[in-house]
Amino acid sequence: MTSRSFDGLSGGALVTGGTGGIGRSIVEQLVREGSAVTFTFRSKASAAVALVEALQAEGHRIAAIELDLADAEHCARVVEVAASNFGGLHTVIHAAGPHVPQVHLSRVAPADFARHVENEVTNAFNLIQPTLAHLRKSQGSLVAVTTAATGRYPVRDGLSAAPKAAVEQLVLALSVEEGRFGVRANCVGPGMLTDGMAERLIASGDLDEAALAVTKANIPLRRFGRATDISEAVCFLASSRANFITGQILRVDGGYCV
Repeated sequence: MTSRSFDGLSGGALVTGGTGGIGRSIVEQLVREGSAVTFTFRSKASAAVALVEALQAEGHRIAAIELDLADAEHCARVVEVAASNFGGLHTVIHAAGPHVPQVHLSRVAPADFARHVENEVTNAFNLIQPTLAHLRKSQGSLVAVTTAATGRYPVRDGLSAAPKAAVEQLVLALSVEEGRFGVRANCVGPGMLTDGMAERLIASGDLDEAALAVTKANIPLRRFGRATDISEAVCFLASSRANFITGQILRVDGGYCV
């Protein structure tokens, strides 16, 4: 039986990127572990509606909100709506992320690099900053989904690894500053998965069969993970089972960073 780690908590969870492969898995696991959830989406309205309807049919408390993370004022408004949906926020999970092409950094124009930093780092701060007051009230938890590439750099992944490394440092800084209020902040760094970002890279042709074979050979477990492997780690860190864990980066990567 799935544990119900969030039963009895007042308020709900806010998850960004809830229609992505990883985000959807996180939403599904949170509600099945007893949490009410508000998730955000950028453009996949039909997927968001379908997910809400499916989970409501199971009896879960779930809501979806369209969100442009680049708009700081919109982020603040959405945070307030999410908090009002279920009477506060006990958990914030930032799982949204843009598609990032695989390219050598020598071929990246400075303006393109700046755009990726903006999309990853500033957007994360836009969302996280207005949630802190709510997390202080609940002595809640923040988890950001980043990448295992910050622990072992794969060639052509700089546009993802560099900005996400900054997101990790942001979260670690918050773990130090917000700990006195009882707020915990951690990261989960996914390795190569069969769904989520990796699925998009394979579909786009950024990763061919030869590249996939090399990648798999660099993983001690000799296989790729799944979105559920990430949601298990995220929900553990968000739950009271991890109530003395903060300021950590848990790389769920099959041993890739060893």
